[in-house]
Amino acid sequence: MIRLENIFWSAGEFSLRDVSFSVPEAKYAVMMGKTGSGKTSIVELICGLRWPDRGRIWIGDDEVQYLPPARRGLGYVPQDGALFPTMTVREQIGFALRLRKRPEKEKESVVGELAEQLGVDHLLDRKPAGLSGGEKQRIALGRALAAHPKVLLLDEPLSALDEDTRDDVADLLKSIQREHNLTALHITHSGTEAERLADVKFRLEDGQVNEVRDGE
Repeated sequence: MIRLENIFWSAGEFSLRDVSFSVPEAKYAVMMGKTGSGKTSIVELICGLRWPDRGRIWIGDDEVQYLPPARRGLGYVPQDGALFPTMTVREQIGFALRLRKRPEKEKESVVGELAEQLGVDHLLDRKPAGLSGGEKQRIALGRALAAHPKVLLLDEPLSALDEDTRDDVADLLKSIQREHNLTALHITHSGTEAERLADVKFRLEDGQVNEVRDGE
């Protein structure tokens, strides 16, 4: 479960005002909004990359608004994947486990399983240069999933992909969410993505979030 309650945050002239919404456990939520509306800022507040001016954030039963990112129990796929250019695919996927000093055998097992599930096992010794957009997004998703998060945050995960690849990755995201029983929040400006993927839909407009009912 993700819950934001009365979140205020500002940067310069832009502000989020009294933002409150919740994503039920194990549901796939999509938040729509125009470019510059603050969608990424909301994700970064949930991740811990920004702190609210006031308000409260829960991940499951834990109040997390002042916890560091590594203690929030979530996986994050930023825009365009943001892979580390000097790391191999194997190292990318295993990054969170290395930070947590997990045993090498455990790391190898998790990386191998996720790479096979995501269809990138043949790329494990490659670096990001020269990989396709779809391959990079799969690798970024594997990196986010490796630490077995309760919550998955996806910031415009399909925006840089061509149409055919977008459909494949959309199907993958939904199947991964269901298989891992994740609570997911997917940020986009695309109503088509929301219709295809969402169990719950939100719209961010003028600094506030409202749930979108079917037919709206």
